[in-house]
Amino acid sequence: RKKLIDAARDWAELGQDTEGFKALGFTDEDLDIEIELWPDNALPMQVFMAMQTQWRIGMGGATGLDYSVLPVVEDRLGVPKKRRAECFKGLQIIEREVLSVWSEAAKARQNG
Repeated sequence: RKKLIDAARDWAELGQDTEGFKALGFTDEDLDIEIELWPDNALPMQVFMAMQTQWRIGMGGATGLDYSVLPVVEDRLGVPKKRRAECFKGLQIIEREVLSVWSEAAKARQNG
């Protein structure tokens, strides 16, 4: 679980500074950073990456993923039915950590 949280945090933090780096002249290739995953965490991260455009957005920003599309994503990725419950738990760990990172970044921007 800790490794999955670390991977989610790494993914979320990478996205925070991308535009700033690009403004300084960095290219996408310069920003291509690998995130280390344990084999057990690869499937939840793969599902998360496929779901990353499915955020529910409220007045304060992202509130969570839209789970109504999850079965479609799982089908398209070929996630075995017997692994879906385990994968969903991992997806929720990633989701919570990404939301936490985004919240911390928003508070830091507000506090200047």
